[in-house]
Amino acid sequence: MPCVALLSDVLDMHYLAPAFRAHCPDIDLRLGTDLGPLDQIDAAVCWYPPHGLLAQLPQLQLVQSLAAGVDHITADPQLPRALPLCRIVDPEMATGMKAYVCWAVIQHQRQMPAYLASAAVGAWREQTMSPPGRHRVGIAGLGTLGLACAEALAAIGYAVRGWSRSAKAGLPTGVAGFHGDAQLGEFLSGCDTLVCLLPLTPQTQGFLDADLFAKLPRGAHLINVGRGAHLVEADLLRALDRGELAAATLDAFTQEPLPPEHPFWRDPRILVTPHIATRTDVSVIAQQTLHNLALLQRGQRPATAVDLERGY
Repeated sequence: MPCVALLSDVLDMHYLAPAFRAHCPDIDLRLGTDLGPLDQIDAAVCWYPPHGLLAQLPQLQLVQSLAAGVDHITADPQLPRALPLCRIVDPEMATGMKAYVCWAVIQHQRQMPAYLASAAVGAWREQTMSPPGRHRVGIAGLGTLGLACAEALAAIGYAVRGWSRSAKAGLPTGVAGFHGDAQLGEFLSGCDTLVCLLPLTPQTQGFLDADLFAKLPRGAHLINVGRGAHLVEADLLRALDRGELAAATLDAFTQEPLPPEHPFWRDPRILVTPHIATRTDVSVIAQQTLHNLALLQRGQRPATAVDLERGY
């Protein structure tokens, strides 16, 4: 009977309990502040777990993220580095992300905010139209989600390019590839819309900064569906004020929920969504956690284990 703790400083993790019990009726689930004897816990499912807590679990065999990202776990300075840490790999996440990113690109490129404003006052006003092929969309980060979005946008007809730290083979048809620091400037210069889907690592923290914004075509649109720490918030506001950027669509933030007093809420050039670009089904989280724990107990390494040196 596995003993699994559901740990978060920001989420009520009770929503996961029915899925775990459906897959393992005899499971010993630990939630909330009273976790019982800590030396009984085999696995911890985490979303921003309390710092220092994982180091207090002497029999812990698995740390499982709720999502593809693990930076919310590795941010704990007391995280035992030898603990197996796994991320979620969910094919349906790519479907959700494709839908969100295509919507975010289209709603700005087709000037939907202006149409909504006109509709609110009963005004029939046409905006200037430009075909998708004249709008260049860049995807920074060509992992599973980035490649899925690049392929979907190219299928619609957008001129798509992608950038990654290292060269990627087998890019989707119609997607131009760039890689490494040497090609970053050339990549950015051809992005009317830039989509950030990078993993968060020490090298990509603060990636979306003043220097990067200055390399984009003037009036570009930024979409951040990566992590909040990719973005230097003050630099974004200055770039919007200077006209370097025309708009931003943001779904991830350094502080979540985004505080009501945050200036992003009141800026008409910024569209905020509450980290809903895509979600993992609770059944997938339960299945992968229990599968990964079983593999580790047999001495095998899960395919979704994270390389802590790379950060993903």
